[in-house]
Amino acid sequence: MSPTVPPTRQTATPPAGVAPLSLAQRLDALLPQTQCTRCGYPDCRSYAEALAAGDAKLNQCPPGGAEGIRRLARELGQPELPLDAAFGDEAPRRIVYIEEATCIGCTLCIQACPVDAIIGAPKRMHGVLASLCSGCDLCVAPCPVDCIEMVPAGREWTRADAVAARARYAARSLRLATAARPSTRGAETRKREAAVSAALARARARRPASSDAPR
Repeated sequence: MSPTVPPTRQTATPPAGVAPLSLAQRLDALLPQTQCTRCGYPDCRSYAEALAAGDAKLNQCPPGGAEGIRRLARELGQPELPLDAAFGDEAPRRIVYIEEATCIGCTLCIQACPVDAIIGAPKRMHGVLASLCSGCDLCVAPCPVDCIEMVPAGREWTRADAVAARARYAARSLRLATAARPSTRGAETRKREAAVSAALARARARRPASSDAPR
């Protein structure tokens, strides 16, 4: 079975002070949160938003499989469709295995993993936290020594797994966005250096020409 997740139902009347979930949020809650990009979108939330906007079809998620399509169709009020083979086939869930003896510690798989399920350090052997691996297989292609393979997961992907994977993906996305921004300290340092350089330039410009002449 593919890693579909149990349906999440939005109550008709949310508790006081709690805004009702948007259609995109409800659809996102029905997706497996593998963040595999096989649907053609960068993550599960983007696919949910495209579905809500009518820009995508409900049969583009291979990990969700036929059951996932059924749930999306119910939420959208649309007829079910067979999984579009252009996006992949429904298959038993698999997870990553890294051959320790071959791993060179390049960290490319760690950078590719959307849910922080791979651990390790540069030039050190990497390992997979099997319980966290969503089976997205995004780490396979970047490996320069082909030491990564997909193996049977041995268990189903649950709603708890999906919720946890979404949280890890969100935390990772925030971490990467923060790292991409220049640090406040660095920006302030550059600002001070620019101010000093400008002040020196003004001082040199005000200096009488004779003061620079050799004596």
